[in-house]
Amino acid sequence: MHDRWDLLIIDARLATLAGDAGYGLIENGAIGSKDGVIVFAGRMDALPRVPEALAARVEPAHGALVTPGLIDCHTHLVFAGDRAHEFELRLQGASYEDIAKAGGGILSTVLETRAASEDDLFATSLPRARALLRDGVTTLEIKSGYGLDTDTEIKMLRVARRIGVELGVGVRTTFLGAHALPLEFAGRADDYIAFVCNKMLPAVAQAGLADAVDAFCEGIGFTLAQTQRVFDAARMHGLPIKLHAEQLSHLGGAALAARYLALSADHLEHITDDDVRAMAASGTVAVLLPGAFVCLRETKLPPIESLRAHGVAMAVATDCNPGTSPLLSLRLAMALACAQFRLTPEESLRGTTINAAKSLGLRDRGRLQVGQRADLVVWDAQDPAELCYWLGGNPARRVIAGGVFVV
Repeated sequence: MHDRWDLLIIDARLATLAGDAGYGLIENGAIGSKDGVIVFAGRMDALPRVPEALAARVEPAHGALVTPGLIDCHTHLVFAGDRAHEFELRLQGASYEDIAKAGGGILSTVLETRAASEDDLFATSLPRARALLRDGVTTLEIKSGYGLDTDTEIKMLRVARRIGVELGVGVRTTFLGAHALPLEFAGRADDYIAFVCNKMLPAVAQAGLADAVDAFCEGIGFTLAQTQRVFDAARMHGLPIKLHAEQLSHLGGAALAARYLALSADHLEHITDDDVRAMAASGTVAVLLPGAFVCLRETKLPPIESLRAHGVAMAVATDCNPGTSPLLSLRLAMALACAQFRLTPEESLRGTTINAAKSLGLRDRGRLQVGQRADLVVWDAQDPAELCYWLGGNPARRVIAGGVFVV
């Protein structure tokens, strides 16, 4: 007797993203899944049986576009409070550095996040994740970094994992203890990095709460030497690395990340051609964060042409955070990447699917192909470029994660 599939979507326009270029469009397509995995992706006339005989649930798409589920590969969405007042200060001329040096910025969020209970932190963070889900996101990365002490960092990572369970989506957690210098270590950055490497990171690793380790290598963050110490500690615990690099200045973080075979280097407005070549050689993904670029009113663009020319995979993410990118739409990040950074819509879609998956070390999602995780979105659209064309709105008709309807 035929082992029926769980789900079959028919009469769809599939953007499979198969191959190294193009959308991989299949007209009059169908996609089937069983046990959370894609078992068919092709033309309807290639189905082995009539749809009703193949699957327990058959859903007509009525010609709508179906893409892989979107992947938001850089977020800080677990936090307490907000920093709307800093938005006003920046509009009045204050710089990111000015606000940070005055006790605002990351440290103000640290105080509120430390004070919040785990349940309160979960309750305030969950709606942000829901907003991303409604926008077509089926996998997201969530960083810690607003605790800067062991208990709060672990609390944040637990909340991140709870969000994935609650929503039924994939969550990858990143330990970002080296995000800023907490007040109790003022003037003692090297001591704090020793605390991150010798106390916090081992505790997080022992708890099994981190899928990667990140750091903020910047003039208002940590030096290249301090970042390298974090990388060495991550390597000792068998954890892959990511890095906030060359956002506000050039310190050499992207090249360091490439030397350590980092999954990704993120922001990158100030990288050089030598950095790009190093990233190309190491396979390190360039994660572009146009939300922060816009909110900080930056003018120096990441060198997109150089990244293209050297074949560096480019991902796009929201950088959802309370201070510099309060962005709750990955589609809007895609649109901004096109409008601000001059990515093509195809590059933006690949940047939030295949390349975003690569930046998280995931190989089981990002394309509509047999054997991939059944993460997909049915859109109220027909042309993939529409996903970047519309600013706002809610075109995600159905969102499916692991073969289950979550929207």
